[in-house]
Amino acid sequence: YYGQLANSKDVLSVTGSAKTNVTSDQAKLVISLSRTATIGNLSYGYGQVASDLSLTKTMLQNAGVEASSITESPVSMYQNYYKDDGSEPSYQLSQIITVQSNDVNKITEVSKKIPELAAQGAVATVQSLEYYYSGLPDLRISLLSDAIKDAKSRAEKIAEGTGRRVGSVQEASSGVVQVLSPSSIDISDYGNYDTSTIEKEVMVTVKASFRLK
Repeated sequence: YYGQLANSKDVLSVTGSAKTNVTSDQAKLVISLSRTATIGNLSYGYGQVASDLSLTKTMLQNAGVEASSITESPVSMYQNYYKDDGSEPSYQLSQIITVQSNDVNKITEVSKKIPELAAQGAVATVQSLEYYYSGLPDLRISLLSDAIKDAKSRAEKIAEGTGRRVGSVQEASSGVVQVLSPSSIDISDYGNYDTSTIEKEVMVTVKASFRLK
């Protein structure tokens, strides 16, 4: 990050930053159920999805996931690509199960068990597994304070070379929040929120202008 003197030579503008490591305290597991059925056996296809749903929910509850943490979407249906070869049109039947919990480790272990449902005849796949940190709003405020301190420290070092001293903050504006995987450099001007890792690094930047004495 950098600092620069304004044209008036009485103001020094500096960018400061602050970051810290956090551990996710919320997990979201999305499981996809999918069956293919022709127009003539749609009823059977819906029955297969219902069976897959029952097996999946039973597995989740046996693993200690509370029923209140589990939600299910209605079954959706769309027609597959139709070949004009006299064959019967087929449809894809899909249903989504979402599990949200504060027990991050449990949900992580449960996600690894989904492939085991195949042994019971269920067609279920993990669509996504995401991790979040609920304390981000409060943490952002704390980091902004630290980022301003960092900006002032940078300003003081720059001002030393000019023989002047840093005074009060004239103006300050916060940048976007970056929530990154550890050691990541995938920083975006629009902010970033990596959901792939349990451990995260949160960084905040601030642009501050200081009056010089």
